[in-house]
Amino acid sequence: MPPASSGSPEMRAAPGLRPVCTLTVELSPIRELGRGRAGKRRIIPIVGGRVEGPELQGTILNVGADWQTVYDDGCAFLDARYAFETADGAIIEVVNKGFRHGPPEIIERLAAGEAVDPDDYYMRTAAHLETGDPRYAWVNRTLFVGTGARRPSAVEITLFAVA
Repeated sequence: MPPASSGSPEMRAAPGLRPVCTLTVELSPIRELGRGRAGKRRIIPIVGGRVEGPELQGTILNVGADWQTVYDDGCAFLDARYAFETADGAIIEVVNKGFRHGPPEIIERLAAGEAVDPDDYYMRTAAHLETGDPRYAWVNRTLFVGTGARRPSAVEITLFAVA
């Protein structure tokens, strides 16, 4: 413990992360809105997919979209809202926000639909899950962070619970 006279607060240990699931989110073609006040706006409809993992499994429903803003520096603000049905019938809403950015040549390759190694760019999210099903009430009070990868017609997000 630092001496009382140091004036700095004690640093707590970093929280752990527990793997929960991978969301493979199938997408329809991008709908370009044009330039908004904050940057280029676009909507990417979410049309299905799957949820696979140690704590959650199911099917992503054909509802929702990612309402993106691409800033002038090329960074994309991701703002997705959708839902999935678990294998045992619960409906869970997902609100997932984050950023994707990288070197311009990598982002251009992603935009062209090319397969790009996710280690070549940054894609991180913070997800809020919510359900009324008591079997999954734990998701209502858990913080989730995600690592992502953009595929030609899908996005893969691996969610981790913050311990």
